[in-house]
Amino acid sequence: MGKATGFLEYARKENPFRDVKERLTDYEDLHIQQPAEERTCQASRCMNCGVPFCQSSFGCPLHNLIPEWNDLLCNGLEKEALERLLETAPFPEFTGRICPALCEKACNLADDGVTNRDNELYLIEKGFEQGWMRPRLPAERTGKHIAVVGSGPSGLAAADLLNRMGHRVTVIERAEKPGGLLMYGIPNMKLPKEIVERRIRLMEAEGVTFLLNREADPEELKEFDAVVLCGGSRKPRSLNVEHMDAEGVRFAVDFLTETTKKLLNGEDSCLAKGKHVLVVGGGDTGNDCVGTVLRQGCASVAQLEMMPAPPESRTAGNPWPEWPRTLRTDYGQQEAQAVQGSDPRIYETTVKSILTDEKNRITAVETVRLHRTPEGKMEPVPGSEQTLKCELMLIAAGFVGCEEKTLQLFGLSADGRGRLLPENLSHHLSGKFFSAGDMRTGQSLVVRALADGRAAAQEIHLFVSNHH
Repeated sequence: MGKATGFLEYARKENPFRDVKERLTDYEDLHIQQPAEERTCQASRCMNCGVPFCQSSFGCPLHNLIPEWNDLLCNGLEKEALERLLETAPFPEFTGRICPALCEKACNLADDGVTNRDNELYLIEKGFEQGWMRPRLPAERTGKHIAVVGSGPSGLAAADLLNRMGHRVTVIERAEKPGGLLMYGIPNMKLPKEIVERRIRLMEAEGVTFLLNREADPEELKEFDAVVLCGGSRKPRSLNVEHMDAEGVRFAVDFLTETTKKLLNGEDSCLAKGKHVLVVGGGDTGNDCVGTVLRQGCASVAQLEMMPAPPESRTAGNPWPEWPRTLRTDYGQQEAQAVQGSDPRIYETTVKSILTDEKNRITAVETVRLHRTPEGKMEPVPGSEQTLKCELMLIAAGFVGCEEKTLQLFGLSADGRGRLLPENLSHHLSGKFFSAGDMRTGQSLVVRALADGRAAAQEIHLFVSNHH
């Protein structure tokens, strides 16, 4: 423990958001990084608990050695702290920006938990700044060649660890840039794309090969000793209403991807400019859509959430150290409040019908209120219908599994939830094929995809080692 009384002397202090009016004019990083002195103070709040729930299954899926590197950071041993962090965390520059920080809610300080996410971001950025993040080449190569299909979080994590184990790794990606969700599905203000590209360059220097604009070919994959499918859970959940084919009805990730591509090409993205926008879905992706359409100059934005508003505190039905389901106002909702004067979220409401004009363009959405039945189902409330003007509807209702195209291409069968999850819960599908990430588990957090990619790499390593 760096400072036994640190948690008593210093209050929790996160990296603050930039001013709302300023950040709404660009797609730059949302946060202001704090100086080293503040990070030292925050690290000193870590109590080195007898039972560190932060690195348990309740806290960090990667099982980061949080008390250890917080102690080193507190004592000014930044390089050593980074080395300890990198033992378990493949890409702290990603998780330090986009992870919901389950570890902080599992902290023994509870709602005043240590700012682990900001601390790890400080360490990795310090490492790049000081030149500590140099290519780490394996001492020797095994002669085994592994293919990773998909370069999202799980694919990159699997490729990174397999390469460190000495295997030759080739990542096959259908898009023009690697990164998957990290590159295209998460807005630039949450995860600047130069950060993703910086990591890709480092991985290439370490020996990982990226083949871009390429669909995986089963015939070409025969030359590899093992193949791990990391294509994600890419099949979006639709709405059971008519006119889903109307102009102006879009799936959220498609919209976010298009926006990112235009930004990367130096073009203005103004699909929402001057339009009344309705976002269907109250999760992180829905919030990202709210923040994005505001930057594009929408006329208004509302966000529908089927479930009731969660409580404002973690006291009711939220057992510590599990992640509490509490009311959280994220950056997009904060920005909507600043622009429109109120939170854009409408709880216990869903889409009943889509209204269109003679050219099949969306003009409005009829919504209906929901209530929970004694059996726990959410059902419509008769007579509660309301019509909202809408010229762009973004559906952020989650995903229901991997693409049918992938299943057909490799002759695979998904389970009832669209997952490539073997009955024994391993990563091994059949022959030399494995699965990892959202394709295996269903949609989840980036940090869980990273952990699953690393777990798949360990399984593949044993497989190829036992097959000479």
